[in-house]
Amino acid sequence: MPPDKAGIIPRLYPSTGSPVNQTPAPNTLRPSACPGLLRIVQALDGGICRIKLAGGSITAAQAIAVADAAQAYAGGVIEATNRANLQIRGIGAQSDALIATLLAAGLGPNNAAGDDVRNLMLSPSAGIDPQMLFDTRPLAGQILATLQNHPRFHELSAKFAVQLDGGEALAMLEHHHDLWLSAFKRDGETLLAFGLAGCPALDAPLAAVPLHQGHALVVAVLEAFLDLATPEQTRMRHLPVDNLLSHLRLPLLPVDGFKRPASGALLHLGSYPQHTKNLYYVAAVAPLGRLDSTMLKGAAQLAREQGDGTLRVTPWQGVLLPDVKNHAAVTQGLQQLGFLCSADQPLARLIACTGSSGCGKGLADTKADAVQLAALEPGHAVHLSGCSRSCAAAHVAPVTLLAVGPGHYDLYFRDAAHKGFGRLHARTLSIEAAGALLRARPRSNTDD
Repeated sequence: MPPDKAGIIPRLYPSTGSPVNQTPAPNTLRPSACPGLLRIVQALDGGICRIKLAGGSITAAQAIAVADAAQAYAGGVIEATNRANLQIRGIGAQSDALIATLLAAGLGPNNAAGDDVRNLMLSPSAGIDPQMLFDTRPLAGQILATLQNHPRFHELSAKFAVQLDGGEALAMLEHHHDLWLSAFKRDGETLLAFGLAGCPALDAPLAAVPLHQGHALVVAVLEAFLDLATPEQTRMRHLPVDNLLSHLRLPLLPVDGFKRPASGALLHLGSYPQHTKNLYYVAAVAPLGRLDSTMLKGAAQLAREQGDGTLRVTPWQGVLLPDVKNHAAVTQGLQQLGFLCSADQPLARLIACTGSSGCGKGLADTKADAVQLAALEPGHAVHLSGCSRSCAAAHVAPVTLLAVGPGHYDLYFRDAAHKGFGRLHARTLSIEAAGALLRARPRSNTDD
């Protein structure tokens, strides 16, 4: 990463409207392999800027600003990430202008040092889901403010992530987080179960706290982590759990009665009723996680005309428009823009990393190969990964194709008894051979 990119510190933060009265030194932003809004990371196809969204939410005006910035200062490629953020790819020499545009739209942190640590994932249907036990957004706002404004928390890794789950029907429960919190009811009281270095779908919680102590719990866990971790121990999985729990100066409750209902596997596609009568959300995915400026602007316009003027980016690499009455019109509009709104569309079940066309570590052109695989209609949820880093998927997919060379992949099936991608089934398959093998295999064996 060029030194000048690591030192970009804007002088105006539009979220406050106040100028910054000091110019930080060029090393104020710590080095990181992860892009941020204030740090452009270089790839084969140009720079990458990651825009971290509070709870995945963005206003229509902000979405249009992202689309305009991508068109004016980059290659026009926008990505919806699996952590419910947006990325702009292909950034050239005008990176300073791009960052200034995004800051002017209110998409930055409230202080430069807080950009890296804004890693808090909510359900895309937070506050509107009929199954929710509470609206997570106020507590999320508290947590995000603390992450940004508590200087010690700026020491956390840019990959350190927290999940807050309010019991919604639409929730990504398989992504691993350093700290996860999940709501449940016991004796009429809403409690927050929590776990470390795992996820609600696969791991038992360690303990619980009353809902009103949720913020205090997050602060206590992060403080204990920073007290115990060495510089090399950057993630929660690097620490013994019992050691950390013993350092929490907070009364903990047993987790008897906790059972997280399974999330609806396909609720991120289509239209569904909200908590409020006669209102719906409409959700779609961007093909292979990518959209262009026209698609994002079009979705923003639909949000203005048919919804509440906001969009939510989902961890399924798509968008959700809340508070819609005419859901059929919104669905049609999204489809016309190029979004995928049904699981019947084969590409809607595939994810793929950038691949060799944009990443120096990619061993195959995963995006092009995924399009070819979709045409073969395997009917499975498949992840194509250009290398073992698995950048496109934050959890193990039912089927993984791991590139071993141009157009060739090793095939894995998810299996709890096997670490990593799962059980190796076949080596060095062409896309045609992988498609044929999957067509011959019942989808129920590998589906989510």
